[in-house]
Amino acid sequence: MTVPLSILDLSPVPDGGTVPDALRNTLDLARRAEEYGYHRYWLAEHHFAAGVASSAPAVLIALVAAATNRIRVGSGAVQLGHQTPLAVVEQFGLVDALHPGRIDLGLGRSGQRRAEEAGKAVPEQRRRGGPAGPGPAGPGPGGTGSAAGREREARVVDGLLIPPPFDYSVLVSSPRLAFQASLLQQPGAGTPDFADQVDDIAAFLNGTYRSPDGLPVHAVPGEGAGVELWILGSSGGQSAQVAGERGLPFAANYHVSPSGVLEAVETYREAFKPSETLAEPYVIVSADAVVAEDDAAARELAKPYGLWVRSIRSGQGAIPYPTPEQADAHSWSEEDRALVADRLDTRFVGSPETVAGGLDVLRRVTGTDELLVTTVTHAHADRVRSYELLALAWHGR
Repeated sequence: MTVPLSILDLSPVPDGGTVPDALRNTLDLARRAEEYGYHRYWLAEHHFAAGVASSAPAVLIALVAAATNRIRVGSGAVQLGHQTPLAVVEQFGLVDALHPGRIDLGLGRSGQRRAEEAGKAVPEQRRRGGPAGPGPAGPGPGGTGSAAGREREARVVDGLLIPPPFDYSVLVSSPRLAFQASLLQQPGAGTPDFADQVDDIAAFLNGTYRSPDGLPVHAVPGEGAGVELWILGSSGGQSAQVAGERGLPFAANYHVSPSGVLEAVETYREAFKPSETLAEPYVIVSADAVVAEDDAAARELAKPYGLWVRSIRSGQGAIPYPTPEQADAHSWSEEDRALVADRLDTRFVGSPETVAGGLDVLRRVTGTDELLVTTVTHAHADRVRSYELLALAWHGR
């Protein structure tokens, strides 16, 4: 069984490159992806990261949609902790007006969860105008870091590695990240419950939004837009539950939080209720992959990834993507290795046959209906070639 392949792009900024370089590379890759037969092209949302240019998904989606003709384009994901439902619907309604039937609106809870945690730290720092160094807004959606979870051991489920969960608690409690999170909201703003936000977005799109007193409010543009609504999550928590209960498609995150992928998919399917959108569950699962002509060449291209993940997980923020030579020059401590082990161990790196075989295991074990592949290399040409080789191998299966 072969399921569709799609792409998740962070618009990575290579070491020695610029944001304009990264954005031009994204547009080029999107055109190639359409040519290679990929089903959708999603853009991530990241902030305060020197190595990532995708800070405004709606803007970048509009650019990618205009540069392509058929491929679906969407967000992976808009972080609702940073925007109101109305603002999100207006943005995506605007893009859909010019590219009808091609736009996906993926929603994530991580911005809300970070806001909840970060709001407890350094509330005075913003008023003092304290420093905000480079760094991400925080961990990926749905990550957990309980003591019980950290004690879990790696396991292999029918050929798929499920590592122990990464402990995000240090990142979430970082004063720097708390300050950065505060910059993404108006002072004193609160974030509603994620489920309520999803319901509000659906109501604005459907034209059924009402005030508590019954007053109708219409989003223009946005109402009646044909966007496809998705929920993204990394665990069996609220995101998976909300997606299932609302009968929406769900994207499970193996590439950032591989420890929780099976729980996330299971929770979603158990909670699923048929809706006007879906008669039965629909799941997409993400994966990191690097493909080259042979296994050795792919491993060389994949070398810098550990340094990149280390910069994110240490709270520094995604650095400009290093070269293989820079990766070779880095001296790794045991603490560093432990910081990135789950991400490195769950990548799919190798020849087209090697990676296609690994992704097929992920497909089979999760029962996913679609795979969402993210590839980062220092040279843009290597990234394009990786996606081309994977598409040829996958569709050939």
